[in-house]
Amino acid sequence: MNTKDEEFLKRLQATFRIEAEEHINVLTSGLIELEKNPENKKSLELIETIFREAHSLKGAARSVNRNDIESICQVLESIFSKLKNEQIFFTSVQFDLIHKAIDVISKMISGKETKSTSDNRELIKQLQSITETHQPGKKTNEQVTIIEKISEEAEKYILPTKEIPSAEELLTEKKPSEETAKIESVDERHLQLETVRISTAKLDPLFLQAEQMIQSKIASAQRSADLKNIYDFIGTWRTELKKWDARRSSDNELQLKEIINWTNEKLDETERNIYNVTNAIESDQRSLGRMIDDHVESMKKVLMLPISTIIEVFPRLVRDLARSQEKEVELIIHGKEIEVDKRILEELKDPLIHIIRNCIDHGIMNPKERLKIKKLSHGTITLNFSVTDGRNLEISISDDGVGINADKVIAAAIKAGVIFKDNVENISVQESLDLIFKSGISTSPIITDISGRGLGLAIVREKVEKLGGTVSVESQLNLGTAFRLHLPLTLSTYRGVLVRTGEYFFFIPTVNVERVVRISYEDIKTVENRETILIEQEIIGIVKLCDALGLKDGSKKQFSQKDVSISSDVIQVVVLTQGNKRIGFKVDEILNEHQMLVKELGKQLSRVRNISGVTVLGSGKVIPVINISDLMKSAMKSISSARVTENEEQSEVNIYKVLVVDDSITSRTLIKNILETAGYDVVAAMDGVDAYTKALIGEFDLIVSDVDMPRMNGFELTAKIRKEKKLSEMPVVLVTALESHEDREHGIDVGANAYIVKSSFDQSNLLDVVKKLL
Repeated sequence: MNTKDEEFLKRLQATFRIEAEEHINVLTSGLIELEKNPENKKSLELIETIFREAHSLKGAARSVNRNDIESICQVLESIFSKLKNEQIFFTSVQFDLIHKAIDVISKMISGKETKSTSDNRELIKQLQSITETHQPGKKTNEQVTIIEKISEEAEKYILPTKEIPSAEELLTEKKPSEETAKIESVDERHLQLETVRISTAKLDPLFLQAEQMIQSKIASAQRSADLKNIYDFIGTWRTELKKWDARRSSDNELQLKEIINWTNEKLDETERNIYNVTNAIESDQRSLGRMIDDHVESMKKVLMLPISTIIEVFPRLVRDLARSQEKEVELIIHGKEIEVDKRILEELKDPLIHIIRNCIDHGIMNPKERLKIKKLSHGTITLNFSVTDGRNLEISISDDGVGINADKVIAAAIKAGVIFKDNVENISVQESLDLIFKSGISTSPIITDISGRGLGLAIVREKVEKLGGTVSVESQLNLGTAFRLHLPLTLSTYRGVLVRTGEYFFFIPTVNVERVVRISYEDIKTVENRETILIEQEIIGIVKLCDALGLKDGSKKQFSQKDVSISSDVIQVVVLTQGNKRIGFKVDEILNEHQMLVKELGKQLSRVRNISGVTVLGSGKVIPVINISDLMKSAMKSISSARVTENEEQSEVNIYKVLVVDDSITSRTLIKNILETAGYDVVAAMDGVDAYTKALIGEFDLIVSDVDMPRMNGFELTAKIRKEKKLSEMPVVLVTALESHEDREHGIDVGANAYIVKSSFDQSNLLDVVKKLL
């Protein structure tokens, strides 16, 4: 094959990957919808769509000589054909097998997995068994028996629960290609409209270049101002010449008048020229400003993608997570056609997944428990996207589960050292709910591979705030929980208020500025040892901006009268809001509002507290841009008296003692070595009886135990420890090969604090759990 043919094949394969991902997404969403409503009026339409997608995928695979994919698609096409003709009917296990086949195809397309010929044959054999289950007509008892038998055989091939792909893996497999961005929604594709794909490798630099034009716009405005200053200066010069002329004596009067006349003529000419240039520049500036604004807005639209590009895998994610926990969950999505900046969408994936996982794990009960409280056995998660003010995105993720128990959250926060018992009485219900966003706080009774570490929601808040947004939560017991995310639709340019504190200048994003006010010293009142002001009958804490930023107070520095625009008896305050927080910041001067292009600080300064980036004025001066999320946290520390827990220093010097229990000497030695390397004092026990005896005699801080052991297993050991008064509060971590939902529930019932499955066991996982419990 010559070079041209190779290059053509590479381009053809890249196109195939894009097309195949589209077919796979439609297949997956169609199968999930069909499984939820098999008797729905739209089921025939869904089956027809699924059949055509499988046929198209088969043809596309054939065109690039992907016989391995084509052979699987051939069988899927036959299955969907019989389904369309009502010759077969799917069971839940057979749905699992088809989803598994589609996952295999997806991995083969992405190159993450290469199936051997024998593996493909086994998969095809299992798929073919579906078409042999029964003949046309209604299912007889004998046919049902055949279906169940073949389903049991198929289950041997399907990945067990432990191997259900994580949310991150699903998104990695299904996310849009990094080489291309789709400029159409999924719904539009069904209308067979023409599509345009533009390489992001070309789009991203182009967008950045378009944004750089804003700098030219700012510089042009500065040049216009400079020329205006020259014009004013010439006027001043003319006035001074007139004064000088009036003071001169009559000597050489004729010569002096000639010089003055000549000078005035030249000044008139220069003045006319500069005036004309100034008018032309102002006109050019207006035209250039409109052009740049239009160009940037157009480029924004190019990089705006429908939300459906990141949520198309969510129904499959919810289905798999719900099945792994033996729950029934329905996902309802509204507003997926809304277009959002591609960069925001990419950062939104993980936060949305964390919240959905929490809704399934913590909120939705299993069918039996739900029927005791609600009429329906299945739970519902609603994902709603909407646009507010034409520039902001509001996301609501709600469930109809048990809600959040505020008392449990407070207890977990006290245990984690986030708050103190003395402060509990002063905490409102909303403040207690907001504690779930603190790192290390979880109301889960046990730590599992899905939840319980108390990190997920802390990561959600961190990522959302990094995007310039806010996240809040509302909950009612036995009614459900709703998370609300507020974010900008785009991350391109901002407007900011330029302020001075001391000798330093900063930009504050306008979106967070509620108001700017001038107050007198008499308006400041001291409440609970902190300065406050009254605005609209609400008391607001205030703090000096320089104090919040950790800068020296330079307000006493002498500035010229030109720099000082207000009376020294008046204080200027910028009131900022973020979420439900509202704080006033005292500044020395509020200059004006600008459009600004925020630039990152670079790899050398990837994270600077209180600063999100910098912007450049038309004069070339570099001004830091305030990170509102950081500033609010810094201000809270500055306003409230800081309390340091005594346990922090103690935890650094304490050597915790851990009891490791396992009847396998290999496993026992491995875990013992991991913990000892991390600095723990470890004692080993060979089974539950040995461990219980040692726990009664010795002083241990935590127990790590296997479950399946002779004489006394891990469940029995945990139950005995909980009944013993001396040991009842000791954390117990179960590390076991038992991974079923019933075993996890049993672990919770007997009082285990964490449940780690050996199949997903790794060193960091164990150490993270132990560190959290201690």
